[in-house]
Amino acid sequence: MSCSLYDALTADMKAAMKAKDRTALNAIRGTIAKVKDLTVNAGKEMTDDAVLAVVAKGVKQREESIAQFTQAGRVDLAENEKAEMELLRKYLPAQLDEAAVAAVVKEVVAALGATSKKDMGRVMKEVMARVKGQADGKLVSKLVGAALP
Repeated sequence: MSCSLYDALTADMKAAMKAKDRTALNAIRGTIAKVKDLTVNAGKEMTDDAVLAVVAKGVKQREESIAQFTQAGRVDLAENEKAEMELLRKYLPAQLDEAAVAAVVKEVVAALGATSKKDMGRVMKEVMARVKGQADGKLVSKLVGAALP
């Protein structure tokens, strides 16, 4: 059960405890709990991919919370969510820019011989496999939709 991303989370949790950093501690503890719930407690093997998926989901949830808190005028809660989101983002791989994702989309469309919107599912599946964790699904969907007539 050696998982380098999980080990990094655990080490950072210990550092946050020593530094008495409540924001970091809450974010990391919650992430570790979700990872354990989805892997160990479910009888599955803990892998970096599983941990990465939980971290990415946590970042996305915090983005949605920030929008809701800001809309409701709760700036204090939005700031806390932003701090947690930035902390979790450091565990994600570097994000590809739009041009790099567009290049991958173009390459996949050509490789699969996709010619219409009916092929969008196949193209999305392949592109998401290639950019795993490095691009947002919404961006990929937008670019795939634009690439297919």
